[in-house]
Amino acid sequence: MLVAPLRAGVRPAVRTLLGLAVLAAATVLGCMGLLSLRDSSAEVALVVSVLGGSALTLGFAAAPLIVGAVDPLDPRRFRLFDAPAGPLAAILALAGLISVPIAAIAALSVCLVLLWAAHGVPVAAAIVGVVLGTATCVLAARVCMALAALFLRERRSRELTGLFVVALLVVVVPVGVFLASLQWGGRVPGRLAAVADILGDTPMGAAWTVPARWATDAAVAGSSLAIAVATLVGLALAWWSLVHRALHTTERPSLARGSGRLGWFAVAPGTPTGAIAARSVLYWLRDRRYLVNILIIPIAALLTMVPLLIVGVPLSYVVLVPVPMMALFLGWLPHNDLAYDSTAVWMHIAAGVRGVSDRIGRLVPILLIGIPVLAITIPIVVALHDRWAMLPVLVGVCASLFLGGLGLSSVASVAAPYPVPRPGDSPFQQPERSEASGVVAQALVLLAALIVAAPALWWGWLALTVDIGYADYAFWGGVGVGVAVLLIGTGVGAAVFDRRGAVLLELAEAA
Repeated sequence: MLVAPLRAGVRPAVRTLLGLAVLAAATVLGCMGLLSLRDSSAEVALVVSVLGGSALTLGFAAAPLIVGAVDPLDPRRFRLFDAPAGPLAAILALAGLISVPIAAIAALSVCLVLLWAAHGVPVAAAIVGVVLGTATCVLAARVCMALAALFLRERRSRELTGLFVVALLVVVVPVGVFLASLQWGGRVPGRLAAVADILGDTPMGAAWTVPARWATDAAVAGSSLAIAVATLVGLALAWWSLVHRALHTTERPSLARGSGRLGWFAVAPGTPTGAIAARSVLYWLRDRRYLVNILIIPIAALLTMVPLLIVGVPLSYVVLVPVPMMALFLGWLPHNDLAYDSTAVWMHIAAGVRGVSDRIGRLVPILLIGIPVLAITIPIVVALHDRWAMLPVLVGVCASLFLGGLGLSSVASVAAPYPVPRPGDSPFQQPERSEASGVVAQALVLLAALIVAAPALWWGWLALTVDIGYADYAFWGGVGVGVAVLLIGTGVGAAVFDRRGAVLLELAEAA
């Protein structure tokens, strides 16, 4: 099984070798980094080992869901042997120790034992911690791989993998920006130490915290050891349950041949909302009219910095402007989404699709685009501003502008649609209009979005210039108002869609 990927062809073998090379390089760097901490303080060693161990545990759990590789030790392959679930689960878990990633963890574990031994921690305590951590990684990988095989097998696609990757980026990038922006100065920043302390009491980092806490407080180390053991027992029970289900459950028939080519339609739920969401995602990712609008947003947001810098506004203030502008434009973008359907809107009306399904389905692609973009850019901007206390302010302001704009756009796209370039036309070829309804609709949505976000903007300005205590008001007020306007706007837009179906079809035919 270890050499099978090298015999699958030239390209798979090259990809496997490249992956092994990257893993080997990362392992060597990790070992060198751990050994270099032998002369550092115990606090630094604690933070690094807990954060690194937690990341390893999370990676082993998330990798099967993201990659979707076929498990050569899938319990379903052993049905014909009539093996009991208990012994089979134990044997497969032990076989999971024979892998290249586990070999990398073993090398890191040896270095971790040497690190804690240099800080006076008993070798037995260090070995107990790394053994529990390694076993947790193995069982987490087995459980998540079994879950992926049972529930994602028929839905596995590039689209679903892409969603997992985007979700991972949403978590990894902000964390990386936060860590890179910290000023160490030979000591562990208080915020980072607090994060490590919290992770030490969670299933992800408890095992890796045992050696560090053993040196300072045996009682605290005992609580970490109890959490680690409980986690391992819970994963073992979950693994046994999944093996038992795989051996004694009859699977549903597979989907018809060719269903894997359905793309987003195979990922989305089989409901009117899911079908509309899948079709809308395809439009947003392939129609150049949508792509041009998306590409213009960051450019327009960055251009807003130029006049502010020219008039002498400090750069630390100016860097906070582009991200709220992006949130405003992202929320405004679908304000005429229905018109881009052209005559295809007849499918919704002829099928009797409810307005709420149409409204929610059309919001899915912009949410899939907007949330990751904002989640990645907000921490970067706050790091450039060099004041992390402004993070809640920026989150609240952007949530109010983005979500409020989406709620208003849900109403505007059915209440006041206006002609746009037809499918296949150039995005810059604007149709002739006999009236200024399009300009009015665009301006009204932008103005209304700013009015809705005015409280969050005002509290954010006060937090920036007067008292940082207003940051909580900006966060909760912005998020609350944004969610409320989104829900109300979606409901109103759905009601308008239900009442104006025939009129919308007539407008689409005449455009």
